[in-house]
Amino acid sequence: MLRFRPFWRLQALCMCAILLLVGVQQATAQSGSTIRVRLADGFDFPVGKPDADGYYKARGYWPNGHLGEDWNGRGGGDSDLGVPIYAMGRGVVIFSQNIGVGWGNCILVRHIFRETDGRLSMVDSLYAHLHERKVKLHDLVEKGQLVGTMGGNNGMYPVHLHFEVRKNLHIGMNRSSFARDSSNYHSPTAFINARRVISASTQKYDVPVNNFAPYGRALADSGSDGARSAGVDVPSFNSAAPAGSGAKSETKDGDDFWSRLKAKMRGGQATPGSEEKR
Repeated sequence: MLRFRPFWRLQALCMCAILLLVGVQQATAQSGSTIRVRLADGFDFPVGKPDADGYYKARGYWPNGHLGEDWNGRGGGDSDLGVPIYAMGRGVVIFSQNIGVGWGNCILVRHIFRETDGRLSMVDSLYAHLHERKVKLHDLVEKGQLVGTMGGNNGMYPVHLHFEVRKNLHIGMNRSSFARDSSNYHSPTAFINARRVISASTQKYDVPVNNFAPYGRALADSGSDGARSAGVDVPSFNSAAPAGSGAKSETKDGDDFWSRLKAKMRGGQATPGSEEKR
């Protein structure tokens, strides 16, 4: 038996190396990195696919008031409890958590897409008050993919979906730290209707993740480099450089990260996001 010990020792070392590699990859994705994502090829409503069939908008978007849209099923009451909620477009999950308070179960998906004038832009879509979350942090999702089910934050509200589309990628779950107007938010319906079908490709782009502070915490209290790189003291930035363009995946200096990423845009690859089309 002694002659086989080196083999088992080598096998154990290989297993440790694999686990270490996985751990490093996960740590990278959790410390202000980028994840490669394909361009969205269009957007659809998060309920009743396609075209919100069987659902209605109970409350709309207005600046300095309601910053998203509330969607309900036409069955009335809480008959829509547990119905599917879908990603409005291809993207990457940047938040999936139950934070309680007025939010409950929430999911944020980040989307990169090409505008009709050729520019690359990014937006975040928020799905709140969910009964269940069906995706986890950093999952890649497709348009129309199940991401959760409709709820009412455990009875705090009548069952409905609160749905937002954000221009500002630094908001996360700390909405009170940012201006409550169209400088930071799109009207979801107007955004979707203007981009039902858009050009895409098989190329992947580096999309920043973990670039906002954890809920209810100041940036200075955050332990991640990525969270320190974004917030009220950092200008909104909603564009991305193509993967392989030379942008680094992580940095110890958040401001440096954004400066380098912006520098990659100057070659015409992308510019900051455009104003919403109406």
